[in-house]
Amino acid sequence: MTGMPDLSRRQFLSATAAGYAALSLGARAPAAQSEGGAVAVSSANGLEAVRTAWEGMSQGGRPVDAAVAGVNLVERDPNDLSVGYGGLPNENGVVELDAAVMDGPTHNAGAVASLRGIKTPSQVALRVMRRTDHVLLVGQGALEFARAHGFQEENLLTERSRKLWLYWKERRSDRDDWFPPSDEELAEDPILRNERPPGTIHLSARNESGDFGCVTTTSGLAFKIPGRVGDSPLIGDGLYLDNEVGSAGSTGRGEAVILSCGSFAIVERMRSGRTPEQACHDILERIVDQSRRNGLADDQGRPSFNVRFYALSKDGKYAGASMYSGGKFAVADAAGARLEEGSFLFQRG
Repeated sequence: MTGMPDLSRRQFLSATAAGYAALSLGARAPAAQSEGGAVAVSSANGLEAVRTAWEGMSQGGRPVDAAVAGVNLVERDPNDLSVGYGGLPNENGVVELDAAVMDGPTHNAGAVASLRGIKTPSQVALRVMRRTDHVLLVGQGALEFARAHGFQEENLLTERSRKLWLYWKERRSDRDDWFPPSDEELAEDPILRNERPPGTIHLSARNESGDFGCVTTTSGLAFKIPGRVGDSPLIGDGLYLDNEVGSAGSTGRGEAVILSCGSFAIVERMRSGRTPEQACHDILERIVDQSRRNGLADDQGRPSFNVRFYALSKDGKYAGASMYSGGKFAVADAAGARLEEGSFLFQRG
């Protein structure tokens, strides 16, 4: 191309990704902002969660408590396959849950990972924050802590999540002794056709006084290796806040968020003056570059996975942004609870 500088393929792809980001930002209205008062922002599966969180803050509740009360609705919902009760299990058919919370005024945090048998891990994480000098408890230790605080153990594998796990197991190989369902069974029960649905819920909350709280909770990657921990219970990755700046969290491929320290990086970008949407896009672009280096990009230089970020700043601005188009996020403020379109780097298809 005459007159064009001599760019390497990697530089060209990086420039292309930046161009996508600029286009998506430029096509949107000025940064969304709450008109004052309490505001809660979450992933799209949290419409009722943000409503509950907003109501809790409006009644004087601490943001972190209001956020946890909101996500408890999703943790208890057997129809959400990615969180709490009914979450899809690990490769052995056992549901393992992760959750973390942060409190703005104290800058304290609590988390649990690979927790089995407890429906509301976010509540256990809240107890870790308030009743211990630790931040993260895992596995058997997290379960024993939950028992000590009166949490009741129960089977978290619903009939629906069991059938999805079994179908995944049955069709992994044609060399084992498992037979997959027949076409007739699949026609009668189409949920079996679902692959590994992504999920998780993050919720960031700010009250009228400008104090923050946040929570992220998940059953993790469906059919994961037992003991796998993603970004959700890791402070700075699946969630992070600074009471003087704002709050952020993520859903999607946890490993990519861990490698980018995603939520911490977004809050730091907001500290330096970036809007929530700009900060989310900055870190999405970082993940694009990292995916090219670690072999998780396609031949166009685009990641082979999705990541979504949610951010809420001290002045009430908020955003939801994802790697690929089609994502929505939930918001609740004085105007009510609603789903809004998120911005993105790449158009699907």
